[in-house]
Amino acid sequence: MTLTLFPARLLFAAFMMLLAWPLALVASLGSAEREPEQPLALWRKVVDLLLKAIMRAMWFAGGFHRVAVKGRQAPPAEATILTLAPHSSYFDAIPVTMTMSSIVMKAESRDIPIWGTLIKYIRPVFVSRSDQDSRRKTVEEIKRRAQAGGRWPQIMIFPEGTCTNRTCLITFKPGAFIPGVPVQPVVLRYPNSLDTITWTWQGPGALKILWLTLCQFHNQGEIEFLPVYHPSEEEKKDPALYASNVRRVMAQALGISVTDYTFEDCQLALAEGQLRLPADTCLLEFARLVRGLGLKPEKLEQGLDRHAESARRKPRGRVSLPEFAAQLEVPQSEALQDLFSLFDESGSGEMDLREFVVALSVVCRPSRTLDTVQLAFKMYGSQEGGSIDEDTLSSILKTALGVAELTVTGLFRAIDQEEKGRI
Repeated sequence: MTLTLFPARLLFAAFMMLLAWPLALVASLGSAEREPEQPLALWRKVVDLLLKAIMRAMWFAGGFHRVAVKGRQAPPAEATILTLAPHSSYFDAIPVTMTMSSIVMKAESRDIPIWGTLIKYIRPVFVSRSDQDSRRKTVEEIKRRAQAGGRWPQIMIFPEGTCTNRTCLITFKPGAFIPGVPVQPVVLRYPNSLDTITWTWQGPGALKILWLTLCQFHNQGEIEFLPVYHPSEEEKKDPALYASNVRRVMAQALGISVTDYTFEDCQLALAEGQLRLPADTCLLEFARLVRGLGLKPEKLEQGLDRHAESARRKPRGRVSLPEFAAQLEVPQSEALQDLFSLFDESGSGEMDLREFVVALSVVCRPSRTLDTVQLAFKMYGSQEGGSIDEDTLSSILKTALGVAELTVTGLFRAIDQEEKGRI
């Protein structure tokens, strides 16, 4: 297949993209911010139809001879946002090209030759990673389009925010649900006997997946449009609740489970820092509890020094639940109590704020564990020389690794060669 089918399919796919490029170029001229005319001009309808046919021919040549479609796609006036899951591959572009819906994607994509022009045609919502305010602008643009009464193309959003292996649905990001408008859940399936589709941060790379998939004579794809989900008043006020309930509906349709972990949790577990987190670390649970309070990682990282200074001034770093709530500037709640209990192991009603700061530092910057250790020494170290004893080193590393027990005697003695009892 590598010598026969693969090159033929690759050349045909490239030819189809080149064929689509001039049509997309002409149709995408003008400002992308301008609202599309209603109704669409006849020539635009023809171009749209031709592009769909060309893209379908491209996928057919790639082995997707039949893409089964179940259910009915709601019109834009009924559901302006389509939420797709599970997101597992760049082949998830198939439903995008079949519907010519808009998508949310990074701004750098528009500069890719040929592909960038095709992307621009579907009027995507661009996200700029270099712009600190990009996330807010993206949400505002989604809101603007969602509340335009169906005049814009539907927006397809993958709320997981990353590719997974389709064994469960991870936490949905709230962006698609902040506008509080009805959404149509769409589930994707690839029922191939041999999986060459899945593309995650571990496993085959993008080129190997393309090669293996094009070498497979027949690839199966399935798109199912579920009934439009209309949010309740409570869900409109709470995007996280709205996202969770839609995820539950989609998981039931797929027959898989859900998990409250996110891509950021996987980054934490796999971070290439000076310390590698063990498999049984409780820092993943800690990260989940922090997210449950609605605290943003970027703001938490900015406040690390402030929290560390407050912890250093407290006697033995101890704080009560009300003091902890005041420190984080959040109301007392069940979620905060759960987070507090993670550190109040004895049930005394007090926790060591220093342990919270160490854990928070690891979660906010998992690959910079040396910075975390230096921050810990500032909080725990003596006023004179900033030195710590063996028990304190054990406490710091237990918190940084998220484990209950850790023996550091050998490590401490290796550092304390003068046998002062402090390092």
